[in-house]
Amino acid sequence: MDIDLNTLSLKELKDLQSQVGKAISSFEDRRKKEAILELEEKARTLGFSLSELTGIATVRKRAPATAKFANPADSSETWSGRGRKPRWFELALKSGSKPEDMAI
Repeated sequence: MDIDLNTLSLKELKDLQSQVGKAISSFEDRRKKEAILELEEKARTLGFSLSELTGIATVRKRAPATAKFANPADSSETWSGRGRKPRWFELALKSGSKPEDMAI
């Protein structure tokens, strides 16, 4: 792949630089994943898990929370009950609504 860099415009050079950066990053990520898979396979053949050998517990991703409350004025606005209360929820509580009234 021969590219004459002297004939490219500044925009083309910057685009090429961006593409090269992304290619390098994805290459490194692929190599890391391949290495982890090889190590996990080797550990499995020896009767261990990779997390047992490294002492690092595998992190489980939490499933997205399901909505438990909906805004009475706009049912598209929902809240799972986790984290900070949305404004509409707090306003509804101040106006006398109960959480049970907004439950889905």
